[in-house]
Amino acid sequence: MNEETASPKNQAYAGRWVAMVRGRVVAQGGTPAQALRASQSSRYKEKPEIRFMPASFALPSILEKVMTVLPPDEEIYLVGGAVRDLLTSRPSPDFDFAAPSNGISLARSVANALRADFMPLDDKRDTGRVVIRNADDSFTYLDFAAYRGASLEEDLRDRDFTINALALNLKDMTVIDPMNGAGDIRAKIIRACSPDSMSHDPVRVLRGVRQAAAFGFTIDKSTREWMKSAAHKIENVSIERIRDEIFKILGGPKAGASIRALDMLGALTHVMPELSKMKGVAQSPPHIHDVWTHTLAVLDQLDGLLSILGPGFDAETTSDLFMGLVSLKIGRYREKIAERLAKPLNPTRPHRSLLFLAALYHDVCKPDTRSIDETGRVRFFDHDVKGAEVVAERGRFFHLSGDEIARLKVIVRNHMRFHFFADRLENENQSPSRKAIYRFVRDSGGAGVDLVLLALADARGTRGSDLTQETWAANLDIARILLENYWERPAEVVNPPRLLDGDDLMKELSLQPGKVVGRLLEAIRENQASGKINDREQALEFARWELSRMDGEP
Repeated sequence: MNEETASPKNQAYAGRWVAMVRGRVVAQGGTPAQALRASQSSRYKEKPEIRFMPASFALPSILEKVMTVLPPDEEIYLVGGAVRDLLTSRPSPDFDFAAPSNGISLARSVANALRADFMPLDDKRDTGRVVIRNADDSFTYLDFAAYRGASLEEDLRDRDFTINALALNLKDMTVIDPMNGAGDIRAKIIRACSPDSMSHDPVRVLRGVRQAAAFGFTIDKSTREWMKSAAHKIENVSIERIRDEIFKILGGPKAGASIRALDMLGALTHVMPELSKMKGVAQSPPHIHDVWTHTLAVLDQLDGLLSILGPGFDAETTSDLFMGLVSLKIGRYREKIAERLAKPLNPTRPHRSLLFLAALYHDVCKPDTRSIDETGRVRFFDHDVKGAEVVAERGRFFHLSGDEIARLKVIVRNHMRFHFFADRLENENQSPSRKAIYRFVRDSGGAGVDLVLLALADARGTRGSDLTQETWAANLDIARILLENYWERPAEVVNPPRLLDGDDLMKELSLQPGKVVGRLLEAIRENQASGKINDREQALEFARWELSRMDGEP
């Protein structure tokens, strides 16, 4: 870097191509050609020197490793979001590369050199993928594709947003930026590359909302209008692409704000149409919102709750008394909650996203079950049972795995049980029994922690500023009791050791295989959890007594 390039005055052009005349910048652009044309419009008699003003960024180690195995004689650029992330000092899990041709063969040669996995992604677009397994069992993806046009600049102009229409020349570390994406990054603006960008690929409507939330950017006014115009075309996009974007939105920051944005853009009804019926459905106190507004508030509260319970959170930084109490009451479980949320049921879809999808659907059937009793109170009997079926249907439509669908169902089906515990503690000073705790964990199907987190967010989303410290304390005490038993007393209450198996019961009680054996085994475990059975003899004695009761049933 020479003195002219390094001068403070010229650092304003970092990451841009400039035209210089006698050491002075006279024009700039995102490419050498743009800088030259800009200078010729005002200095047509002078011949400028075209230079790149270096931008300061550190290359991630994985990218440095990849660069050592790239063919030295081929034109290859790092493109898209990975360049954006370099300029904003964000980690990037994926890297896209563009070359004039031979994308699949490039990917194959890089995979061979790195001893990584290779797969062809798109023969038509000449795109191949390298999959690198990291030390922590996560994956890094390297995609190599041929230009989407006759040149690199044409490729970049055909992308979704200007902040992603960037390329890095890996030979000299110069940035190609024909759409002034770096300027939009500095201005924190999401701007479409063209008026047709959304209609050419409507999933970009979802992606724009996601990236605005992820980066804290504002969507340009014209881009918002183009999004609205293209929203109805989302139905023509493959459900897998829609699902993946929705899961990224729900797994990222400000999920509630993103869902609001999709709704305002007219996209939500084309993605998850069953949600729209919640709008305007009134609820009785203690609810302060209609069902839809309440649901969005629950997403906001869940986001804040997970931040408070995130690893390394400093309780001194919050001015929210209620969230401060969260840290005080259950903050000791931060690491265990983080471990739980870090274990997805599908390696490509985060646990957090699945929890937020359940939160989005937890009251989806309130409109279908709404009734008014003789006192004028609004009721929603069985909305949890019916809602479980609706969220399962959405899971099937999204092509989720069986485990993911089962998790969604069990969360929505059981989301009211926590509130029963909390109400009883606050109003009757009665804590849940050991048997009730055992049944809660048993019926949660592995989603006990999810149910606790959703219930706390639900409580705050229900009452808002009307929530009293006493009610919140009761909710947190129930959360503490459940998590304490879940993690600190598992063998005693949650998962007592088996004292007898089915063969033992059939032998000792002269039973045949059937449902009776299963019912007896479960009754024994419930009474173990309650502390009423402690050894094998007590288990057998109870089984004989329980069997005599069954024989007497009509």
